Amino acid sequence: MIGKKIFFISMAIATIFAYTAHSAVISPGEKISYAISPMGTAAYSDMGIVDYKGKELWLVTFQTRLPGFNDLEKIYADPNTGLPLIVERYIRWPMSEEFLIEEYDPENNSQVTRRYVKNKMTNEYKYKSDGPYHNAILLPFYLRGIKNPQIGWKMVVRVPEEFTVILSEIKNIKTQGKTIKAYHFTSNPNKFDIWISKDEYLLPIVSKGSGYGLTLKSHIPGKDIASSH
Repeated sequence: MIGKKIFFISMAIATIFAYTAHSAVISPGEKISYAISPMGTAAYSDMGIVDYKGKELWLVTFQTRLPGFNDLEKIYADPNTGLPLIVERYIRWPMSEEFLIEEYDPENNSQVTRRYVKNKMTNEYKYKSDGPYHNAILLPFYLRGIKNPQIGWKMVVRVPEEFTVILSEIKNIKTQGKTIKAYHFTSNPNKFDIWISKDEYLLPIVSKGSGYGLTLKSHIPGKDIASSH
């Protein structure tokens, strides 16, 4: 029961970070850490442009740590569009380990996810839609690339279910004893709330879903943010 709850929280965190691609924002060396409520921590790292099997791709990592659970994701994306191409997930439980690989084909609007235990594939999931599929982590970091979004701005997200992300308001939010002006994004159907600081860093500072939340703990800036805009 506890294991199922931990896995649900991990997948829920992934869902609030689902995104659609329009452009990539790359800041090599940037590190952002979060506290997970009710338990755990998460860490985002921008590794910049790397070589992946002869291709120059944008690599970010996102590691979720909960009691008895560790999930490290290596996300390789198109540096121009931000669309995911390959995601490698290394998941550890107290008595077991598993490996998941997600392969995305933006041109054909398809995605395949394969699960491995002890080097043996145990599950395969195939998806096909009328638009590209999106990885679950990068939504807040994609949103940083939008130039001066206006209230009412929206986009479609598939992870693989489809929903719409909406900029609902711009307001002050209190976190870590500070009051910060932030963009407030919601979704339809209602799945999450995300607040992005309205300042030079455009930091994802708070994310909330059903029964959990992420709150910014620390930020180490990377190089000057590069964007394909």
